Amino acid sequence: MQFLTKRLTYLFTATKGLVLVAIALIALTTAFMGTLSGPMHEWGVTSFVVQNFGLRLVEAEREGRIVLLYHTIAIAVVAIETYLITGTVSMKTEEQTRINGTITVGYLLTLIFGLMFGYFGHSWIAHGLFIVGLTLTFFAGTQLAIALWPWSKSYAVKSPERAHWGKVDLERAAFFVMAVATLGSALFGGVTGSFYGNGQETFLAENVVREPFKAPLQLAIIGHLHIMLTLIGVALTLLVGRWLDFKGALHKWSMPLFIVGTAVTSLGAWSVVPIEPQAHTIIYVGSTIVLVGALLLVIAGFDNLIRSNLAAQGIRKATVAQKVRALLRDPLKFGALWQMVFMNFVVSFPGLFMAAKLEDIFRVWSLRQERSILTGHWHVLSGIIATIILLLYADMAGLRGRVRQIFGWVIIVASDLAFAAASAYSSRRLFVTEYTETSLVNTATLLLDIGLGTILTTLGILMGWRLFDLFKNKGRWQEEANAAQTQEDIL
Repeated sequence: MQFLTKRLTYLFTATKGLVLVAIALIALTTAFMGTLSGPMHEWGVTSFVVQNFGLRLVEAEREGRIVLLYHTIAIAVVAIETYLITGTVSMKTEEQTRINGTITVGYLLTLIFGLMFGYFGHSWIAHGLFIVGLTLTFFAGTQLAIALWPWSKSYAVKSPERAHWGKVDLERAAFFVMAVATLGSALFGGVTGSFYGNGQETFLAENVVREPFKAPLQLAIIGHLHIMLTLIGVALTLLVGRWLDFKGALHKWSMPLFIVGTAVTSLGAWSVVPIEPQAHTIIYVGSTIVLVGALLLVIAGFDNLIRSNLAAQGIRKATVAQKVRALLRDPLKFGALWQMVFMNFVVSFPGLFMAAKLEDIFRVWSLRQERSILTGHWHVLSGIIATIILLLYADMAGLRGRVRQIFGWVIIVASDLAFAAASAYSSRRLFVTEYTETSLVNTATLLLDIGLGTILTTLGILMGWRLFDLFKNKGRWQEEANAAQTQEDIL
């Protein structure tokens, strides 16, 4: 009994344990749902899974299942980011415990019963518990926002190298604004969901892009899904800054940009319903401000990696080659920053180009092709966020030496290969006609499958190692549990 109690205590109280459980559940969900994909259907795997696991996949309910799946995974990612925030941003131990406990119950209810309702028969008790999970997650968010209140004297800025306004820590203020914006954006979608059966029907945003008139409830959902993904990205960027000890002159410029950019982008997304045309302009302005703040983080991060690694090697006057090697020496930290740069080439720049040439180029294509580039755009951004979380967790898990190098570079190369292939596939009509696209489609699909398969296999190995470690009496889990207890004693 003590064997089980110690491990459950670690998994559901220590920050690293909580993150591990959430990542493992997302990995299991992704792997299981992967059996329902196109290639698996062609190989007969989907039929086997449906028949032997009791799935109910009615075609008319496809949109509803997808919406439920998106929410279950997204809420788990929000939980991971919440654990990382409560574990790295100063707050009372009681607040950390209460927030982590509330969101853990919330995301577990959402994930388990959301999938149960969507894929294993429509038990309305399961749907009710799914809603309870979302409610608890929102409640945890309100507690997080309160704990992050930046004007408390207890959390006044102490280092002159960190962004501040008087004694107010602007990095903490950026986390606070992000948390409040996330709560508002969750309400934006939740209010719309409350109208189910009274004017609101399930739909996928990419299916209504060409409708000349969109109902207010449709616009609210479109704004909700865009801003929530954006805010997840903002939270992760701020966490990467904490991880890399971002400070100095660029930090003092970056944090105000994150605060203003997050607020403007959120207001733009919320104003989609009353002033749709102007709302897009507001969103573009806010997103640009956020991207500039992230760029400053990348510049400072690259510079710090080069300086620290050169200093570790005792090199004072380095050549260009030595600086490059120093930059690439730690693939986990380099990769987190590089993925932010790479994102612009497969997400930001293509998205801006599409917005600028929407009527001239993209609306000339078939609806199927436009839907392809839209869904590719959202999924690639989600995938990049996932890879950054994996790189951050690999550092938390204590990967060192050759294993650290192999894991980091495999994730970077495989993900960039997959996302580049996805971008080429979704925008293929810019390069080839429908009658000559076969070679590009086959190549892009193969590279996409290889990249994603490699990532999932690597993640599976990491999760297998952590599972094996849990059965050791003096495994790494015990060290992390002891370290977490020591941290609580200090606080």
